[in-house]
Amino acid sequence: MTGATCVGAALLALSSVTTSLAVFVPIWLCLGVVMAGALYEPCFAVVTRALGPSSRRAITAITLLAGFAGTLAFPMNHWIAEAGGWRLASQAMAGLALFVAAPLLWLSTTRLEACALARAPVEDPAHRPSQPTQAPALRGRLFFLLTLGFATVGASHSLVLNHLLPILESHRMSDDLAVLIAAGVGPMQVVGRLAILGLERHLSNQAVALASCVAVGLAACCLLGSQFLPLLAVPFVVLHGSGYGTVSIMRPVMLRETLGEANFGATSGRMARYSTAAAALAPFAGSLLWLIGGYDLALVIVALACVLAFAAFASLAAQRGRPST
Repeated sequence: MTGATCVGAALLALSSVTTSLAVFVPIWLCLGVVMAGALYEPCFAVVTRALGPSSRRAITAITLLAGFAGTLAFPMNHWIAEAGGWRLASQAMAGLALFVAAPLLWLSTTRLEACALARAPVEDPAHRPSQPTQAPALRGRLFFLLTLGFATVGASHSLVLNHLLPILESHRMSDDLAVLIAAGVGPMQVVGRLAILGLERHLSNQAVALASCVAVGLAACCLLGSQFLPLLAVPFVVLHGSGYGTVSIMRPVMLRETLGEANFGATSGRMARYSTAAAALAPFAGSLLWLIGGYDLALVIVALACVLAFAAFASLAAQRGRPST
């Protein structure tokens, strides 16, 4: 993670001084590759290996702080870019990544690796509850359901977020109001994560995942109805932000709970591959749906997709109790 962060900082700094589009585009693509080694997936793999059953609270805290960071980063970038241009903003972010993020990642991952080494000898592999005991066929079904659920919710979020401003414009809302609504989604993700911290002892992971599907689906319905009643934009922001804010927590936690810690990094990477692909393709799918039937059709599809994700998560318990074939 530290190495990926350093390489990412170098690429970001390099992108700020290039004057050729032919050079800028490959640098930008390489930045996307480097991000895969520096963000949530590798972080959660390290945390899960080091903390095991205690990882849920740590993952919640990490996503909570990351949510605050994301909320601050957008206006900070805007202010720097307004003052000195986008190149200065890129250089400032590269400096933060290299001189703040990289040292913190080095220190934290070193300590987590030490925790993982200290934890390993005291656990009896024959009685380790998180080790996978399911037959391959059952593990395949469970992995499919988890991946389907999280990829579908992620795609729904991506479609709505990338098309939110044109959706609100089609609902005849002013530009200022549309920007305000869009800006409210991020802080509400932080609120959702705070709620998880307060309720983690009272709700199962599956219940939280199901609630997330319901919230994101209802948010799509509220956004659809806001063309007739603009006040419905308020519950949209609350439901979509808080609902999706818990998904990044539940993905690694439910993966460990369902399939165990063995090969967690590789399994998490496989799931992320499908989830990332779904999120990347969702905006294009949204554009096609808009061409076919407008944004009303796109939002109906989002709501139906959340129903599919709900069904996938609801099926997990039944699959665990079903013999493999």
